[in-house]
Amino acid sequence: MDAFYASVELLRYPDLRGQPVVIGGGRRHQPEVQGDGSRRYATLRDYAGRGVITTATYPARALGVHSGMGLMKAAALAPDAVLLPVDFDQYRSYSRQFKAAVATLVPVIEDRGIDEIYLDLSEVEGAQDALGSDPLGGVRDLARRIKQAVYTATGLSCSIGVTPNKLLSKLCSDLDKPDGLTVLMPEDIPVRIWPLPASRINGIGPKASARLAALGLDTIGQLAQADPASLMAEFGSHYGAWLHAAAHGRDDRPVVTWREPKSLSRETTFERDLHPRDDRETLGPIFTRLCEQVAQDLARKGYVGRTVGIKLRYDDFRIVTRSLTMGTPTRDAQVIRQWAGRCLKTAPLDRRLRLLGVKMESLIKGDGSAAVQEPAQPYSLPLFDAL
Repeated sequence: MDAFYASVELLRYPDLRGQPVVIGGGRRHQPEVQGDGSRRYATLRDYAGRGVITTATYPARALGVHSGMGLMKAAALAPDAVLLPVDFDQYRSYSRQFKAAVATLVPVIEDRGIDEIYLDLSEVEGAQDALGSDPLGGVRDLARRIKQAVYTATGLSCSIGVTPNKLLSKLCSDLDKPDGLTVLMPEDIPVRIWPLPASRINGIGPKASARLAALGLDTIGQLAQADPASLMAEFGSHYGAWLHAAAHGRDDRPVVTWREPKSLSRETTFERDLHPRDDRETLGPIFTRLCEQVAQDLARKGYVGRTVGIKLRYDDFRIVTRSLTMGTPTRDAQVIRQWAGRCLKTAPLDRRLRLLGVKMESLIKGDGSAAVQEPAQPYSLPLFDAL
């Protein structure tokens, strides 16, 4: 999906179309309706805090802002960009709608998150039919019908890469955004793929990119021409071999229609550092809300979990995690809150906190009704009563 969160917001606020818009920074930046019915929007220049960008419209990206960037840094680049709060309930609703629309045309779908899917077209009738002089006309026609179905269902555009495998499709879906359609065959790789930066391959992160650049391997083509033995010596046998294969567009992973989640988590970064002692009245409700959100996520997805964990990021950016495994699985918010509190007591609480998170692992499908639940303590338990 194209700039998914931002595009959903533009459906709600169509007067912002064509403008630089940034999504992020908590819930306090709601647009205000004026007396004449118009809206007053917050801008980045008004922002103070440590929030980060969740996503941005393409006009905002043209100004140098991008997801993951701190809002204060973004304000220096685009002070007049509109700032909107995140609304995940709305995004999840549109995610379900666009996936349901695609499923009417292509049944074999791998869900890769709220805004991305893989499709297997090999068994779709007509996908391989030739239309006129274009041997891939059937595939292009199907991709256009998918795009139209998504737009009809949601009013949103998407970009599609049609290739022989998942690695190339992921890469090609980004080549012609927004509203793109890229069809690529193996013989097209030297012209379309090799000139691109090596970092465009999904799986080559910033650290690997820097190491490749130090070896003089800046583009995918240079990586493709590198000696495989040298890559394996530098990066290890498994990753080195994968780098060489990926640069040549080789990927044999199937489209997986179902994948059990390993964990569910919620976390929040504070607008200012909070101290476990001095700010316990602020931290308590936040901690409880994270536990409730995790419980709601478990219920929505139909899981219970046995292992509760917490994550702390301190003011010196050090990260500490703790976890405990319960005797019986649960998705009860009070039980999760109780065990997360126990985890918290085992972590150092002598520094200010930048981030707090709660996680459930060891997930099991079902509602846990067969298990005898441990009685939960009430929410009024002091958050940091170990101090």
